Amino acid sequence: MIDEGKALFLQIAENVEDAIIDGTLLEETQAPSTNELAAFYRINPATAAKGVNMLADKGVLYKRRGIGMFVAPGARELLLTERRTSFADRFVDPLIAEARKLGLGPEDLAALIRDRAAHDTDTTETTTERTAS
Repeated sequence: MIDEGKALFLQIAENVEDAIIDGTLLEETQAPSTNELAAFYRINPATAAKGVNMLADKGVLYKRRGIGMFVAPGARELLLTERRTSFADRFVDPLIAEARKLGLGPEDLAALIRDRAAHDTDTTETTTERTAS
């Protein structure tokens, strides 16, 4: 679960974000405390606090004095918007640049993606059917 190539506080922040995005942690519910995160990951509580504070600075978590950290209203949509933008920057922009080099226009690229996605869906369904039987 721990990626040695990435800072622990970033991994903790990403895991909390993933829980918010997949609905495991709902808005206005209490987030894991720094002590719970530190015990789970077997790390220093200061490292866990750094990840939690990063999320608080982003507006994903907020503190209720004397109670703990909670998921902020709108946190899920904020994270989805942030990750969609990051996805476009990291994957779609380079894809478009490479497609241009190959002489593929927007319609060619869209058709290629549709074909590959359909093939992937067929493969996934076949794998699922094999697993079920």
